Amino acid sequence: MKFSNRVDVALAPDHLFSHLTDVAAIEQVARRKGVTMRRLDSLREIGAGMSWEVGFMLRGKPREMIVDLARFEPARCTEYAGTSSSFQLTLLLEFTALEAGRTRLSTVLELRPRTLGARLLLQSARLGRANLDRRYDARIKSFLRALEARAA
Repeated sequence: MKFSNRVDVALAPDHLFSHLTDVAAIEQVARRKGVTMRRLDSLREIGAGMSWEVGFMLRGKPREMIVDLARFEPARCTEYAGTSSSFQLTLLLEFTALEAGRTRLSTVLELRPRTLGARLLLQSARLGRANLDRRYDARIKSFLRALEARAA
């Protein structure tokens, strides 16, 4: 199942990129939401090859996922790859410079099943696809608007 959207943001590409790749801030926000993150790599600078073990609650059950930073091109794109026992996911963020101080952020989230149960879950989720698309779009836009407000 694939979700995607494009949002124009009132921030320069390098500024938006630095906000969305600030690992310390991401880990802090995740902890506040009850997510545990543990670094698995020993890289000193942010870049491809970084890896985390992420634990979270979903539908009342504890879940675990390994998330890797698969691609890292400053102010151009970032790609995360995640693997859990049931799913494999890819999140691609692409940054396109518009006029001065504006950026178009394109996101693509692809979720692939690894088990029969996961395949059945995604199949049933496809029935509510329009609602899931709206929620994905609204969540991304809300996050980016809050980021714009903080930067202003």
